[in-house]
This record gives sequence, C-alpha cells and structure tokens, in this order.
Amino acid sequence: MTEEQKRRNPFPTVDIIIELEDREGEIVLIERKNPPHGWALPGGFVDWGESLEDAAVREAMEETSLRVTLKRQFHAYSQPDRDPRHHTITMVFVATTSGEPKAADDAMNLGIFTDKTLPSPIVFDHADILRDYFSGRY
Repeated sequence: MTEEQKRRNPFPTVDIIIELEDREGEIVLIERKNPPHGWALPGGFVDWGESLEDAAVREAMEETSLRVTLKRQFHAYSQPDRDPRHHTITMVFVATTSGEPKAADDAMNLGIFTDKTLPSPIVFDHADILRDYFSGRY
C-alpha cells in the first residue's frame, strides 16, 4: 500500500430499503442509469455537511420521488470491494412510505419486489444486504 493510499479515506454512502405501507414484504429497487448497470437499493453518496439520515431521505426522494420516513438504521456494510468504483462504507436504513414510486435522477427504472421476485442482476453488495434484510439477520 502506498503512502497516498494510507492517507485516503473511504467514501460514506447510504442505501435505503423502502417498505411500502399496506403492502407487506414489498420493497422498492431502482434500475441504475449509470455504471455499474443493474438493480440496486436507492442510495448514494453523503454530501459534505449532511447527516446520514438526511442523505438517506434526500437520495430516496431523488431516485424514487418518494417522501420516506426512516424507521431505523439496519446495518453498516464496509467491505473495501463492495463498490467497484471506490472504497465505500454504507449505512443502510429501513424506511416506509405511502407514496407511489417514480424513477428519477440516477434511476432509469424502478420496480416493487419481494424476496421471491428479486430481479437480476443486483449490483454492488445489495444482494447480500437484501438477503440479510429478508432473513431478519439484523
């Protein structure tokens, strides 16, 4: 590892598991417009001066047009290779909404899925996150 690599820090990100009220077991995933292409949880980078919670609410709105209410922090994921573009650390939140999702910003499409109907491919480590979520691991 070079001296420069030792001084660099991972990028903080957030991902949101959006549960739809009155639709038990259904969550919203986006189909990414930008590489890496595939299906993902809504989410993105935390802006300077922004809390993790504010970033999660903002990213959910930007990508799904949904106003969400955060229920809880789910789990942090930090494997250095979880994102092929950068070393990132994500805090995953579980949120609820009663709105109707619509793809926007970095999402070219979105869908509503259950643990039995997940699409493919799922990018990053989001398949692992969803497996943990649906299994009740955290």
